[in-house]
Amino acid sequence: MAFWRKKNNDPEAANPARESTDAVTPNVSPQDAGVSPQDADASPQDAGVLSEQSGTAQDNEPAATPQRSGGLLSKMRGALSKTRQALNTDIRDLFKAEGRLVDDEFLDELFSRLIRTDMGVGPAETIRDDVAKRLRARVVQLEEVLQTITTQTQSMLEQESSALKMAETGPTVILVVGVNGSGKTTSIGKLASHLQKSGKRVVLGAGDTFRAAAVEQLTVWAGRIGCDIVTGKPEADPASVAFQTVDKAVEIGADVAIIDTAGRLQTQTNLMQQLEKIRRVVQKRMQTEEAPHEVLLVLDATAGQNAISQARGFSDSAGCTGIVLAKLDGSAKGGVILPIREQFQLPVKFVGLGEGIEDMAEFDASSFAQALFAE
Repeated sequence: MAFWRKKNNDPEAANPARESTDAVTPNVSPQDAGVSPQDADASPQDAGVLSEQSGTAQDNEPAATPQRSGGLLSKMRGALSKTRQALNTDIRDLFKAEGRLVDDEFLDELFSRLIRTDMGVGPAETIRDDVAKRLRARVVQLEEVLQTITTQTQSMLEQESSALKMAETGPTVILVVGVNGSGKTTSIGKLASHLQKSGKRVVLGAGDTFRAAAVEQLTVWAGRIGCDIVTGKPEADPASVAFQTVDKAVEIGADVAIIDTAGRLQTQTNLMQQLEKIRRVVQKRMQTEEAPHEVLLVLDATAGQNAISQARGFSDSAGCTGIVLAKLDGSAKGGVILPIREQFQLPVKFVGLGEGIEDMAEFDASSFAQALFAE
């Protein structure tokens, strides 16, 4: 028998110690879904209720969201303030009151300052060359250079769509992956809140069964959001939790199932194979190879160029379909999004703009470019 918990919107529900649990019987067993013993070596009973310790989850309670105005651009500007301040200060230092001649010396200095945002050599060269093409041999002011850089950056960040791929029938299954400390669990909570506010019914799956704090944190998020959550016993098979999460989503007619996974490095072969097992179990329960419909890689913006190697490993091993760029508000390295887009051609689906429950937005190239460079 599997256990799940339904959270309500009462702020008091943020303390999982106050929650009760209801036992339900899944409609389909792993065996009925065609899951081999190897893919279900932890029994469905392992997908149970997290052992609650009074007060523990309070330490992981999501921060309250401050009231903000000005829409997406305003939030982007707030999140990218550290990167923008550092970059604009660097570029401003290139100018004198009477302006600056755009020559080889200026272009070299501009290039070195762009690199400091961790955008990498390729994107920095593209922006520098565009400035040279448009403005070489002219005496220009700071504002004109920033406008040129903003326009080119927006062009480099354009993508077909940031929208999630939704299932034609049944629940959309989203698998979320990343390294430890990338902001994965928090991003799941924000994504679930975003989807629920758009009218979707969401079920969360606490598949990081090896880290109790992750399960507790996700449970708190579920309480805040008012959505169902499936948890597992400590060190239960994550594939079993994934199966039960999808099963619960099917049973209650949920629109989306979001499954957390344990943090791992792309070089940890056994753990990457575990992700493949989760994919197989989800596919067999959904009876379609299209599931999971999205595999989102959470990258920490504060990691800078290290995020590139993370993206490369996970993109190859986990079949990632999109990126969530977290912790933009804590980084002066927001330019890292440019080499990520350049090298992997993975769409950036969402960006994390702060610590609050509403501080996540669908990626928009125009707003991002303006927030990154515009004064």
